[in-house]
Amino acid sequence: MPSPRELLRCTVVGVAVATALGAGALAWSSTLLGEYSVMDMGAEAAGGPGAHAHGAAGGTGAAAPSGVVAPSAGIDVTSLKADPERPADVRVELVARQEAFDVPGGRRVQGYTVNGSSPGPEIRATQGDLVEVAFVNESVTDGATLHWHGIDVPNAADGVAGITQDAVPVGGRHVYRFVAEDAGTFWYHSHQVSHEQVVGGLLGAIVIDPAEPPEVRTDVDVTALLHVYGGQHSLNGRIGDERIQAHPGETVRVRVINSDQGTAAVWSAAAYRVLAIDGRDVHAPGEVRDQRLLIPAGGRADVAVRAPADGSAVRLQVGGARSVVIVDPAHPEASAPPARQPKDTLDLLAYGAPAPLDFDPTVPDRSFEYVIARRFGIIDGRPGNFWTINGRMFPDVPMFHVREGDVVGMRIENRSGDVHPMHLHGHHVVVLSRDGVAASGSPWIVDSLDVHPGEAFDIAFVADNPGIWSDHCHTLPHAVDGLVAHVMYEGVTTGFTIDGAAGNRPE
Repeated sequence: MPSPRELLRCTVVGVAVATALGAGALAWSSTLLGEYSVMDMGAEAAGGPGAHAHGAAGGTGAAAPSGVVAPSAGIDVTSLKADPERPADVRVELVARQEAFDVPGGRRVQGYTVNGSSPGPEIRATQGDLVEVAFVNESVTDGATLHWHGIDVPNAADGVAGITQDAVPVGGRHVYRFVAEDAGTFWYHSHQVSHEQVVGGLLGAIVIDPAEPPEVRTDVDVTALLHVYGGQHSLNGRIGDERIQAHPGETVRVRVINSDQGTAAVWSAAAYRVLAIDGRDVHAPGEVRDQRLLIPAGGRADVAVRAPADGSAVRLQVGGARSVVIVDPAHPEASAPPARQPKDTLDLLAYGAPAPLDFDPTVPDRSFEYVIARRFGIIDGRPGNFWTINGRMFPDVPMFHVREGDVVGMRIENRSGDVHPMHLHGHHVVVLSRDGVAASGSPWIVDSLDVHPGEAFDIAFVADNPGIWSDHCHTLPHAVDGLVAHVMYEGVTTGFTIDGAAGNRPE
């Protein structure tokens, strides 16, 4: 029997639908998408120098803002790729299957595997390597792609169905090539029907080791990928803790990857340091005690823990339900009691020591607003309480136009009641302020940023990677319900379409 809250929601939706019907059929038809191109969607936002830009009132078909060229003059996304003549340094084949599989320590689930397991195999490369991945879809009926989350790949390799490629059909193959310019912790996942395929396990880790020794050296390196399979909280695909051996006094780097739909907490009774966020090193990271680190959906953090000099075990809680337990090889069966989650949260806005940026974010060439709210309406014939961006509902959401070389400023404001882990493809952004409080620690550089209800962040980035790039919430059901915008470079076009014969569904 429906709960009172569900009954109330149904009543409100019914009233909203009745109101929309009363407004006439024209209001309905504007939300029936059919096959469409990202080139035609949304209100254009030119973001002129020094002023925040809202979406233009015209929606699709509006005249291009000053400084924005017509799409017909553009460069196709498929041409934005790594040097085709350069031989690959790392070659991998990944085969995706839609199948039932056993979660070690848990129960069998229906989902997706990569090379027969979930997570799929960890890809390891060195900074500067050209990575080539041949992706084969053996049995994923809706088609699939691979997106390289957090790696600023060339646009042709971004793996977004309907924008940078068609979804790979059953029996199909697609090759991704990119140079691993930046060291760090990243992950790959499908960007086709992603609210099903990512949740179902079509994902894996990718680690890029630095070409030069890092600022903080560690002795042991381990990946800790968090995922929930049918309600089962796993660590590296297993229902259980990860036990890592380290000699007394050695430092363990734990690369935490949050592939789930909500924020993950990391903490320990022992002191720890945060070495990197989203693949970007923290400058002069200090010891953290009695505070938890929060990692957004899609985000990553490299955390350093020192093995106690007395040979005792130490526990790092990752995601709350699972732990990495570090033990002395002389006492491999040792354990450490769980620690209560601290109430205080580490503020990355003030963590570490300041360091210069390689651009000046104070005088942007383009400035935009990205205001998140929600209202009742209809998308593609579905009535509901949908997300809005700058007051507009998908697909009539802003298209943020930039030129290569622009310094771009953006203010992200959350006027909804949910947390939104915002993820910009192809770029990293520096967080300048939160709710008017300026950053005071190490440059906080991210590709996945939790924006809590009522919060507003000022961020900036350099438009140095031409293409058409999704800028969306990584709570994937939110993306399904319209919390997706795009950054479009002047002159770049795509011939791929969404919801057409190729079956592209990039949410």
